[in-house]
Amino acid sequence: MAGVKALVALSFSGAIGLTFLMLGCALEYYGVYWPLFVLIFYFICPIPHFIAKRVGDDSDAASSACRELAYFFTTGIVVSAFGFPIILARVEAIKWGACGLVLAGNAVIFLTILGFFLVFGRGDDFSWEQW
Repeated sequence: MAGVKALVALSFSGAIGLTFLMLGCALEYYGVYWPLFVLIFYFICPIPHFIAKRVGDDSDAASSACRELAYFFTTGIVVSAFGFPIILARVEAIKWGACGLVLAGNAVIFLTILGFFLVFGRGDDFSWEQW
């Protein structure tokens, strides 16, 4: 039952994050949809982790080169997702208020992705790998 509660909490926080992103785009005062390109970063963020999980050896070593490389690429993707709306605001493609809403949405969405892997990535009976 704890897994179901965690899944509901994660889906609620994901909806809150996407609401911030949509508000940054769709409010009449802002009115541009360029910030929606951060959705690409949301989709490619877990891909290095998935690849490292499949390719990496199953040893319980504290660190592996494949896992560290996946962390590096994931960090680059997350930093790019936070930098993209700032660059758009600096070149005045979007307003700074929209940038703030997109950054708030980024924080919530990436914390949701992190929470998903912390809750369901333990490898126990209730794991995302079973889905």
